Amino acid sequence: MSSDVEQDQPTPASGTDATERESRAVAEAARESDWSRPSFAKGLYLGHFDLDLVHPHPRATPEDQARGEEFLVRLREVCEGIDGAQIERDALIPDDVLARLADIGAFGMKIPREYGGLGLTMSAYGQALMLVGSAHPSLGALLSAHQSIGVPEPVKLVGTPEQKQAFLPRCAAGAISAFLLTEPDVGSDPARMGSTATPSEDGTAYLLDGVKLWTTNGVVAELLVVMARVPEHDGKKGGITAFVVEGTAEGITVERRNSFMGLKGIENGLTRFHQVRVPAENRLGKEGDGLKIALTTLNAGRLSIPAMCAAAGKWALKISREWSAERVQWGRPVGEHGAVAEKIAFIAATTYGLESVLELSAQLADAGSKDIRIEAALAKLWASEMAWQIADELVQVRGGRGYETAESLRARGERAVPAEQMMRDLRINRIFEGSTEIMHLLIAREAVDAHLKAAGALADKDASLEAKARAAAGASGFYAKWLPQLVVGKGAAPTSYAEFGALATHLRFVERSSRKLARQTFYGMSRWQAKMEYRQAFLGRVVDIGAELFAIAAACSRAEMLRTDDEARGRSAYQLADVFCQQSRLRVERLFTDLWSNSDDADTRLAKGVLAGDYTWLEEGVLDQSEGTGPWIAPWSPGASESESVWRAVR
Repeated sequence: MSSDVEQDQPTPASGTDATERESRAVAEAARESDWSRPSFAKGLYLGHFDLDLVHPHPRATPEDQARGEEFLVRLREVCEGIDGAQIERDALIPDDVLARLADIGAFGMKIPREYGGLGLTMSAYGQALMLVGSAHPSLGALLSAHQSIGVPEPVKLVGTPEQKQAFLPRCAAGAISAFLLTEPDVGSDPARMGSTATPSEDGTAYLLDGVKLWTTNGVVAELLVVMARVPEHDGKKGGITAFVVEGTAEGITVERRNSFMGLKGIENGLTRFHQVRVPAENRLGKEGDGLKIALTTLNAGRLSIPAMCAAAGKWALKISREWSAERVQWGRPVGEHGAVAEKIAFIAATTYGLESVLELSAQLADAGSKDIRIEAALAKLWASEMAWQIADELVQVRGGRGYETAESLRARGERAVPAEQMMRDLRINRIFEGSTEIMHLLIAREAVDAHLKAAGALADKDASLEAKARAAAGASGFYAKWLPQLVVGKGAAPTSYAEFGALATHLRFVERSSRKLARQTFYGMSRWQAKMEYRQAFLGRVVDIGAELFAIAAACSRAEMLRTDDEARGRSAYQLADVFCQQSRLRVERLFTDLWSNSDDADTRLAKGVLAGDYTWLEEGVLDQSEGTGPWIAPWSPGASESESVWRAVR
């Protein structure tokens, strides 16, 4: 079939059709609207820099820290026996590696001890993911998908006592789990979800039908968390609902194992459900609570990505240091040349920032007294972007050897440094668990929540003029009290935060910038009102400024903690923190400038023209090897699978 004919054929919609308004309503209903606990990051966006929420730096109890360190010793012994190069060559994690990890309890790191897990703190869990991810990133992906978003976390959060007893001990013992939300044509818009869970006539079970894409761990999982739409029934409205499903249940077919740019050992698949009977007692929460459960799970689950980003930074720093001292050009080691030295400084300072953001977010999660939904989202967003820049700089520092594969280097007798592999492996983190673009929107929604509540109908494009007039009167009262608080603060006093010594100037910058950010956000709300949600580039910059301010605060708080623990290491930490903050401040200043001086409107017009086909002449002169290979999105329909299952047992 020619490409022209193929393009004329409509692709069947597999998911449920949903309007923009309906999609927004589903997302809004799923978000946690209560703010009963304080949030440091939320305050940053409102002009309230409350350092007391993160300083003194939170710490684990001595008992928790000791248990974490003891486990890390055992984990290191296992990891030292793992051949990461073999995993990369075979695109497979050997079963004996999984068995050794299970033997030391690695599959139950976050599971409470009363259910057979290790009950480690989030901080210790992050350190464990850093260590295992350095053996091969696919291992970090497998373990984090299993217990950060797989069965253990939602069951721990919302499961009944019976569900916890049934599933948590199995997961802790090594029964791998997976999380199934995405469908071939449904990603971040779950309102269009097509998978269904139809209640049986007697109410004892649900019949599950549908197809799920990118099911990380799905090829080897014994237990699955599946999101599916329950239809209206018996006077109940149904809705997207979460279920724990046995991976070997009749009617489940893992139709293929997907292959990716990086993470070569990842067991990610395409899974079909056909009339799969799921006992009613396996439903998590109430019908319709599925998305809320998923978002709650991700609040802390997202911290697994910053952990692996920090690990990449640490390794990149080691390689760049050793290589730049060894490689000589023009009579000097390349690290002594200014162009390379600048890259090394960026890698070192940013790695310190990455670990600081991870450690602060994890300790806040462990303490449980703060609402960390924004902190965790910021950590994931910022870490994934900065780690990617580190990887790019490392490849540049290594030059041609950075682009060459480790196996090729090994074959000609040189040290097998997989710098190009790190780029491939890290790239997914800007997409995993919420792409950068989706994270910008998610965090922006929380950052402007107070404005939306104050604006009321002013922020609703469908509201009547009368409703908007009433809302304007109410909003004026809120802003009359709030705006004066943004005029002056501790950041204007040169003696503020003096206990931080040389770092005090950076904290004063954060305080001033927090107030400035709040004012700029208010100006945006005033200018665009209900159209604010369409100014995604503006909102993205607002979010990125807050992320940098959060990172600066984390870096300073951690440096002071390290100084109190060890004077020598503290001095070193202060130097790292100082350079990191200087670099971060430059990024913040550029972002503030870009809020109002940018090409956003021109970009939007050009993009519309591109989509309308106005510039197809610019595409002439090249070949598209993908033409004729298939539709952009493969359609699916409910029914039995026509494929052999590629699911495999690993224990």
